[in-house]
Amino acid sequence: MRAYGAPPEPRHLPPVDELVLTILSQNTSDVNRDRAYADLRRRYPTWSAVMRAPGRSIATAIRRGGLGLTKAPRIKATLRSLVEQGVSLDEPRALADRRDDDLWTMLVGLPGVGPKTAACVLLFSLDRPYFPVDTHVHRVSIRLGLVGGRATAVQAQAALQQKVPPELVYALHMGLIRHGRAVCVARRPLCSECVLLDLCPQVGVTDPR
Repeated sequence: MRAYGAPPEPRHLPPVDELVLTILSQNTSDVNRDRAYADLRRRYPTWSAVMRAPGRSIATAIRRGGLGLTKAPRIKATLRSLVEQGVSLDEPRALADRRDDDLWTMLVGLPGVGPKTAACVLLFSLDRPYFPVDTHVHRVSIRLGLVGGRATAVQAQAALQQKVPPELVYALHMGLIRHGRAVCVARRPLCSECVLLDLCPQVGVTDPR
């Protein structure tokens, strides 16, 4: 927090909104994700309407987020699966009354939804201490030795979920993202500017991951 300041408040979108937003975030920037989400909501004001819409029309609406032809059927299938499980798509508190473990199991069982997306819904929408692992968190947590050097993103999520106290999950998640974007970048990390240099096991190692 001394280096990057307090993290911003969580988005607190309704759970279904957060779910779709996170699907749109795959393989794109936050800016393009937000543009695609806004375009989708302008064209289809309800998730029920999105579920009924033709896939190509959805793909056109979200084209600014990239991979529209891949994400559109994924979004439709996810929404359809929720309805089949009795979820009211356009109820703002849909999913909020479910227990953590039950909701986690439901989310990771949805088409195209993995641990990162499920954790984003739980953490950002519902303030539940689940640890999303994106590419920045994955890279930095390996370099700092928080998880094993060969850990996959799924394994890193499970390890961090177990290790990090619930009250620190959000702040650490956001801090690792900020650090990964600003200093501990994928190629040629700016080690001379790193506030964690004294703690980093990668010091002196050539070409850290």
